[in-house]
Amino acid sequence: MAKILIVDDAAFMRMMVKENLKKAGFNEFAEAGNGEEAIEKYEAESPSLVLLDITMPVKDGLTALQEIREKDPEAKVVMCSAMGQESLVIEAIRLGALDFIVKPFKPERLLQTVKNIIG
Repeated sequence: MAKILIVDDAAFMRMMVKENLKKAGFNEFAEAGNGEEAIEKYEAESPSLVLLDITMPVKDGLTALQEIREKDPEAKVVMCSAMGQESLVIEAIRLGALDFIVKPFKPERLLQTVKNIIG
């Protein structure tokens, strides 16, 4: 089964994403609260997919995306962004993100995106 790394500085958001994915049958997760932790967890856990928030303390999502992709060019990363962050989303796609989900997101959109990328 695919392991998904959920990265968001809001614990509530991580919990909500995890609960939605559990309902769809996913059950292996790792979590991180900022970009620095995301890089450490990526190296330690080798997840199938990273759901990565853009705006976080310590290290933002774009920087974390760049560092994860430098370490693993095959990394599958989906960015999570708030409304109004279109320019950041465009930059994330340029840096190698496969897709993005706008928060607050609909559970169907989250599941469709995850299934499209990891089956």
